[in-house]
Amino acid sequence: MFENKERTSIAELGEFGLIKHLTDNFKIKHESSVKGIGDDAAVFDFKDKQVLLSTDLLLEGIHFDLSYVPLVHLGYKAVQVNLSDIYAMNGMATQITVSIGVSSKFPLEAVEEIYKGIELACNKFNIDLVGGDTSSSKQGLVISITSIGYAAKEDVTYRNGAQEGDLLCVSGDLGGAYVGLQILEREKQIFLENPQIQPDLEGKDYIIERQLKPEGRRDIVDLLAQLKVKPTSMIDVSDGLASEILHIATQSNVGVRIYEDKLPIDPQTYETARELGLDPTVCALNGGEDYELLFTIKQSDYDKIKNDVDISIIGHITDKNSGCVMVSKSDVLHELKAQGWNAFRK
Repeated sequence: MFENKERTSIAELGEFGLIKHLTDNFKIKHESSVKGIGDDAAVFDFKDKQVLLSTDLLLEGIHFDLSYVPLVHLGYKAVQVNLSDIYAMNGMATQITVSIGVSSKFPLEAVEEIYKGIELACNKFNIDLVGGDTSSSKQGLVISITSIGYAAKEDVTYRNGAQEGDLLCVSGDLGGAYVGLQILEREKQIFLENPQIQPDLEGKDYIIERQLKPEGRRDIVDLLAQLKVKPTSMIDVSDGLASEILHIATQSNVGVRIYEDKLPIDPQTYETARELGLDPTVCALNGGEDYELLFTIKQSDYDKIKNDVDISIIGHITDKNSGCVMVSKSDVLHELKAQGWNAFRK
């Protein structure tokens, strides 16, 4: 979590002093940010663009465990989770607001660590922090981030545009975040049973980073624009690939067929899943938190993307009556079911 070497009570600063202290280093980068922090509301001017907005809420004990999530990583991830929703609309994120609720167990130095992560994400992805709120919390740490962005009207991509014959594509690789989480949970349990044993994460760097420090795929939005490929539908993989496929299928009123041998799974994800007694395919389908982009394209755009190593074609869109299925490596059809993250599952 956070090593308390020096401890400054947040109450010493008060709400407005805390906001000023945490946000003084954030500079405005976009012309569209007319007014940021310092007034009753932020002011934006996107001229002839359509405005995109998304909000995410992260709760301690539900979305993250501070026993193994560094606060700086938490701040970074909180921003990435939200930017991913803007990229999933084929848009560019430009601003965020950050609201945070902290309990009395958190000194100022801990909150500073969170904002270091937020600042790292803002600088890497060219984002303006333009507002937010702070409050005390009796339920642990709460982070709420709203992201704002834009896209030309003709570029905005919804979930409901997939058509029969379209190719189903996904960026990056899948299942790594979930398998990384299983390693972290395993090491936590070992530590709780014997605090003298240090966590053994050797050789698991990639999947641990996939869990603790995911990257929103702005680069894929840029790439598709450069290739002049307009997706027919798009969604980010936050709750699990199967769940996201079903969202596209339901909202587009179509069926989907994917192929198990086409699913992009990193070797470290595959090998670690096997070590843990998990099926790598199940991890890829239902793990979630990969924050890759799942999208459909017209077959006529195939030649434009076929040589890109970071985009995998995993299936195609069928008629609604065909359902949503996966063809296994042994050529058996399996119905796709949403078994990934559910915010209200106990």
